[in-house]
Amino acid sequence: MLVKSFQGLKLYPNKSMNKEPKTNNRLLISYFELRKAIGVLGISLPFILAIGGIFLFNLLGIQPSLSGYYYTGMRDVFVGNLCAIGVFLWSYTGYERQDDIAGDLACIFAVGVALFPTSPPDPSTLERAVGIVHFLSAACFFIVLAYFCFALFTKSDQDSPPDKKRLRNAIYRACGFIIVGALVLLGLNAILPDSLTDLYEHLDPVFWLESIAIIAFGFSWFVKGEGILKDEIQ
Repeated sequence: MLVKSFQGLKLYPNKSMNKEPKTNNRLLISYFELRKAIGVLGISLPFILAIGGIFLFNLLGIQPSLSGYYYTGMRDVFVGNLCAIGVFLWSYTGYERQDDIAGDLACIFAVGVALFPTSPPDPSTLERAVGIVHFLSAACFFIVLAYFCFALFTKSDQDSPPDKKRLRNAIYRACGFIIVGALVLLGLNAILPDSLTDLYEHLDPVFWLESIAIIAFGFSWFVKGEGILKDEIQ
């Protein structure tokens, strides 16, 4: 950028000026890598938990929910992954203040999901209270993630964004709808009577809905990090 600015004047930047574009470029690359790292962590979490539980700890199939892995040998992976997502989200700096606030809130809720486990079978009064904090943290976490998809990722500083940007926006909105849809279904599952949920509980609907939501979240961040559909440099 600096070279182009001065070429018309037949001036040449000094060494210190030469370093600035490279530094900015490295910062930009790191910014995209941060987004892709968040995406990879989200996409991989359900697969790592399910496969690791079966092959490393001889679990018979999948757990009823992602949070249920807290009570298995995969607990450290579950907690560590969510805490890592939380740290990355806290480090995330968007274009405006609301981006920063959303990232900080998502971090708090992600860590809340990790550190306040879901209620085990036959919970005590304290375990039930902790489970409520877990449930609220998870719900708020997914709501903020949907907000990223609908309101933040779709922003553009161009009146007529390029085709790839419009396609990415469509993906962001699709991921947002998937997250919201999964969250609504999880809420319905929680309030339905046991006589009805017992009919399909063997299908582990909570695990699959949570997995779909977290994968949609991860995919939206991976796209935002230009893991795919990267804009061509002019």
